[in-house]
Amino acid sequence: MSRRNSLAPIEENAYYYDGNTVRVGELAPEVEQQPEIQRRLSKKTRKNRAKALSVNRGYVVFLAVVSTVAVFMCVSYIQLKTEITSQSKRIAARQTALTEIRADNDALENSLYASVDLDEVYQIATQKLGMHYPDQDQIVQYSTDGSGYLRQYTDVPDTDK
Repeated sequence: MSRRNSLAPIEENAYYYDGNTVRVGELAPEVEQQPEIQRRLSKKTRKNRAKALSVNRGYVVFLAVVSTVAVFMCVSYIQLKTEITSQSKRIAARQTALTEIRADNDALENSLYASVDLDEVYQIATQKLGMHYPDQDQIVQYSTDGSGYLRQYTDVPDTDK
């Protein structure tokens, strides 16, 4: 059975299309009307359909609880995200302050070292205080275990003997 739809009222030499082609000069055949089937629904079927369309009280309570939990979780997430952002900003500000303090400290240290005249320190140490560099036989070397410093548990022995 082919599907036929008319474009204009059916007259002689009228146009109609059959599928994807347009025909001229033929009358469109009558489209058979299928009789509408009315089914009588039983009382039980109508009750089941009405029950399926209605919303159960337990389902509404469940949806309300789930919605409340979802809203609570969203609000908590937003609060945590805001707190993390503010902490990140505070950390960045403190890192900037630390960098400035370190730069100031380095500048003060350099100015301190620049203000000391090492030749004057040597003159005072050798002439006024009688200090001099040690001789080779006065230097005692100790090996460490790699910890970077040496613990002295006893007195250093005299090498003059």
